[in-house]
Amino acid sequence: MTTLQSVPALGTHLASGSLPSRAETREQLSKAAYDLLVIGGGILGISTAWHAAQSGLRVALVDAGDFAGATSSASSKLLHGGLRYLQTGAVKLVAENHFERRAVSRQVAPHLANPLTFYLPVYKGGPHGAAKLGAGVFAYSALSAFGDGVGHVISPAKARRDVPELRTDGLKAVAVYGDDQMNDARMALMTVRAAVDAGAVVLNHAAVTGLRFTRGRVTGAELEDRLDGTEFGVNARLVLNATGPWVDHLRRMENPDAAPSIRLSKGAHLVLKRTRPWKAALATPIDKYRITFALPWEDMLLLGTTDEAYEGDPADVAVNEKDTAQILDEAAFSIRDQQLSRDLITYSFAGLRVLPGGPGDTSKAKRETVVTEGRGGMLSVAGGKWTTFRHIGRTVMNKLAALPGHPLAEDMEPISRLPKKLPLPGIANPDAVAHRLLVDGAAPGPRMSADTARHLATHYGSLSFDIARMANENPALAERIHPDAPEIWAQVAYARDHEWAETADDVLRRRTTLTIRGLATDEIRAGVESMLDDRG
Repeated sequence: MTTLQSVPALGTHLASGSLPSRAETREQLSKAAYDLLVIGGGILGISTAWHAAQSGLRVALVDAGDFAGATSSASSKLLHGGLRYLQTGAVKLVAENHFERRAVSRQVAPHLANPLTFYLPVYKGGPHGAAKLGAGVFAYSALSAFGDGVGHVISPAKARRDVPELRTDGLKAVAVYGDDQMNDARMALMTVRAAVDAGAVVLNHAAVTGLRFTRGRVTGAELEDRLDGTEFGVNARLVLNATGPWVDHLRRMENPDAAPSIRLSKGAHLVLKRTRPWKAALATPIDKYRITFALPWEDMLLLGTTDEAYEGDPADVAVNEKDTAQILDEAAFSIRDQQLSRDLITYSFAGLRVLPGGPGDTSKAKRETVVTEGRGGMLSVAGGKWTTFRHIGRTVMNKLAALPGHPLAEDMEPISRLPKKLPLPGIANPDAVAHRLLVDGAAPGPRMSADTARHLATHYGSLSFDIARMANENPALAERIHPDAPEIWAQVAYARDHEWAETADDVLRRRTTLTIRGLATDEIRAGVESMLDDRG
């Protein structure tokens, strides 16, 4: 592992084409007049900014924390049709979800999404029988036009070969279907980059302290840079509130009497070391409506999720002992005890689902997008699913085009004329990228290990070559950050120079996987902070 003493020298060379400084970005935001100010840098706000910039609007995007710093990096990491929605008869919704899932994983971001086989175990006395689940996964795959194969049923012995820790006591059969998974933080960052490539101006760690009004209309926001306390403002013809769990907080800035529009549901997850490799994921029915997941992800095992009403401060959401016990207990329905030892837990995280306001069990609530317009003309949008993030962006754009008086319609290209499946930056076949990284590594310079090449290819796509170039120019950057993780120090320099990383958590939690692996030691954290300080 790189010693702390050597870290400060790693960042002395800034790559060409680096991002503007925060001071330069603040000045640009302060002096320009924007068509659209998006407040909230979760995937919903990011997707809207991306589509709005594509349409020709002048777009600004700000977030009080990091991009995807809250719920958007605390998901189950799935792009999926929503098998459980078939239970409620939402066939059209499942088909639409599948369409978006396939678009993202096949055309938009094949370098960031990967197919994942799911095993749905059928136990004696369970909530569903083998025939019902077999028919269900067949219908599910049919709604995906059989793009992931035909849903079918296999024997417990076959499933045990692919999932070595599968509990086989009372196991009658296993239904099989296909979906996709991703690293949600990386997908969000690539979408930010796409928005900037399309012309948007973005700034993270910039908190809204108040709204600007002109004759009763919301025409911008007052902000504070959370890193140095600088105060500034942004003027915009229209403001979009995409702050997720905080959406009603911002609505009350517009109108102190605004009634609540949403409710929150907490979803907790655990990350564990795997005792042995898994070739498939488990989706185990808990009751008629709920499924618990066990997902091989980033060489780890991701367990979850919970679903319960949450009424506290969104900033305080965290995994507690009750959550941990529930997740492990539910996982034990289908996973052997040795894989569920608490000693294997490396990380836990919780996010908040934003649901339409109203009564009823949160686990049965629809994951639909809520769009409201306040008395000051601010649009607020909340809810939805990661899988449909592009669809949500298009939905908001159609709403903007149809506003009374059509204030933006004249200046924006209709969404119908935009590319249907515009790819995210770095699009490439990850197998080809990894192969070339290894072949190029045979040239003079540090040789890249196979796991590092694969990690770069599936998290950056063709942009991996920029990171490899930095490592070749400075051998210290080619060293692993931690011996038990594939990341190298060049990724920290790249995050600083090209991915808006400002804090150690920005790097360790969202731009790399060090935190979720339980490897963000004090020494590594100090080394990352030192490199972030060395911006040249």
